[in-house]
Amino acid sequence: MNRNLRFFATLLLMSMVLSSLAAMAREYGQAATIRLWDNASAPHSNGIATPEKGMDACRPSNISVAELYVYPADAAKATGQGVVICPGGGYELLAFDYEGYEVAQWLAANGITAAVLKYRMPNGHPEVPLEDAEQALRLLRGEVPGAEGFTCRKVGILGFSAGGHLAAMASTMGAVRPDFSVLFYPVITAHPGHQGSFDNLVGKERRSAETDARYSLEHRVTEQTPPALLLLSDDDTVVPPVSSTRYYNALKEKGVKASMHIYPTGGHGWGIGEGFRYREAWQQAVLDWLEHLREE
Repeated sequence: MNRNLRFFATLLLMSMVLSSLAAMAREYGQAATIRLWDNASAPHSNGIATPEKGMDACRPSNISVAELYVYPADAAKATGQGVVICPGGGYELLAFDYEGYEVAQWLAANGITAAVLKYRMPNGHPEVPLEDAEQALRLLRGEVPGAEGFTCRKVGILGFSAGGHLAAMASTMGAVRPDFSVLFYPVITAHPGHQGSFDNLVGKERRSAETDARYSLEHRVTEQTPPALLLLSDDDTVVPPVSSTRYYNALKEKGVKASMHIYPTGGHGWGIGEGFRYREAWQQAVLDWLEHLREE
């Protein structure tokens, strides 16, 4: 291959790479992608050094780079509220579609700026996803630069399953607290609870009665914990409903405003999927609750 052909081949390869990167940036229909940090620049590392997996199926795993995918509120309906969304996945992967960007698109259409957090997997380092959630809250509030044009007056956190545990952890243990939380079938307590989530959070070999108690978040509620809305199914056998009821009771004991909806069926992991019988009911419940917060 002569020099000119090699030159044009290089240009073509660079163009393909740039096009691929641009396509990835548009993959979820977000208005902006904000990189929080990676293991090298974050306060703590999760120790993952191998490549990320599972992007094509919207189930990223092995995540070592934290990003925020922003969906601005419909300007005609904007409420001034923002929400950081934490998808579930047992602290092993992220259900980035029906517990992530599809929820964000629905919230944005209803006037709430939404930002899906692609948080780093803990890999036995529980401080790692928490510091990602804290930084996402700072960004959406405009406390640190990076989300200009998308910041909101009030910013809450919303999480599903293990993402619900992260949202509740930010609400109870975080140095940066959300203004409110919305928790869908959250992992809260270790016993009875989703053992895989706790194994991945603190490390199976490092789990003990002490770590289980520390990260069973019904024990971490204080008067400073923000208001919470909990949504779950009575027949959930993956994350027993007792996780939510214990958290709700702890909130009420501390005088924190809380509301809980327990749907009779649905099991675990329904997210915003159309197959869930009570989809419209939970959507209306969330919008009504957020409106009630604005009126206070």
